[in-house]
Amino acid sequence: MDKKRPIEEITRIAQKLADDLGYELVEAAFEKEPAGNYLRIYLDVDRGITLDDCEKYHMAVMGRLEKYDYDFLEVCSPGVDRPIKTPRDAQKALGKTVEVRLYKPIDGMKTITGNFLGLDEEGYRLNVLGKEMVIAQKDAAVARCVPDMEALAADMETGEEQE
Repeated sequence: MDKKRPIEEITRIAQKLADDLGYELVEAAFEKEPAGNYLRIYLDVDRGITLDDCEKYHMAVMGRLEKYDYDFLEVCSPGVDRPIKTPRDAQKALGKTVEVRLYKPIDGMKTITGNFLGLDEEGYRLNVLGKEMVIAQKDAAVARCVPDMEALAADMETGEEQE
């Protein structure tokens, strides 16, 4: 059997299963590491993804992906610092502190942090020290929420999960 890595087909399979099981497929991606080629499937759900969710999805998807070329299959959460790539990601990040890392410096800065105002066709909109700034998506290596460590610590103490 010819083993290929067509991420589009894998994403379609992963999306259908995620929909069937009630999860949001954040991304399916190949990631090369020293140990080998990982096929990582990132899932989310409003209440927060759990280890049991990842295991349930892993067991359901692994048989459907046998014909593809990878060394390790990993199903995981995108994390609290999940990148902002889609309109849904942007909606979840509204009003939060966001860090945008740039390919090239703007005004001498390679990382810009501010309050997230939104994402539109012009790019990421941030309030930086009282001024609105727009960073084109093509100029951003990654944009992600800055985790609120105090809220995370409080959630750990109460046993709750943060979105």
